[in-house]
Parts: sequence; C-alpha cells; structure tokens
Amino acid sequence: QVQLVESGGGLVQAGGSLRLSCAGSGRTFSGYAMSWFRQVPGKEREIVAARGWSGGLYYTDSVKGRFTISRDYAKHTAYLQMNSLKPEDTAVYYCAAGNYVSDYGLDRRGSYQYWGQGTQVTVSS
Repeated sequence: QVQLVESGGGLVQAGGSLRLSCAGSGRTFSGYAMSWFRQVPGKEREIVAARGWSGGLYYTDSVKGRFTISRDYAKHTAYLQMNSLKPEDTAVYYCAAGNYVSDYGLDRRGSYQYWGQGTQVTVSS
C-alpha cells in the first residue's frame, strides 16, 4: 500500500508563490507516477501536473510556465512549486500516486490508485 500525506497549502496573495509537498510511504512508492490534481466546489477534479516514474511530464495548459512538479526519491516526497499564483488557482489540491501509468495516462484520474487528503490553496486578489 501507498499512503500520501500532503502539506504546504495556505493563503497567499496573487502573484505569490507556494510549494506543496506530498510525503509518501510504501514499498513501491519510488516506482509510482506522481501527480497533482485540484478541485473547486461544483466542479470535477482536474489534473494540474504529473510526473511518471520513468520521467514523463504533463502540465495542464493553465499552469504551464508557472507550476513545476518534482520529486525527491530519497525522501519519498513529491512537490508542486506554484509561482505567479492567480485567484483562479484557488482550489483543494490533491496528491495522487499510481503504478503502471503510461505517459499517455498521466493526466487521467483513473490512472491513480492512491490519493492524499487534499490541502486548501487560497489565492487572494
């Protein structure tokens, strides 16, 4: 099993930066694809960024150039660095992990078997 614990959410002004972290545990965590999704009330959870276990990357168009996904294999931790934050980035952010995820499937919710509890990010104007 893989367990994910998120941290780093909070309140930030527009234009500011925030870094989310996702600490994982489990025997095969380092071999999993990692991703970040976000969700606002009344809308479906949507992909933000993902990094495959073999290095494939995916970013949704709205965050390209502003967000960066990374991971520290030794620490079993994934990160989402968020720069130039906008009010529309306000959402609950979720970390997710999946095994046997192809690069083509990095942006699909169904690719991920394990999910964190979510952390609130609020960007004020």
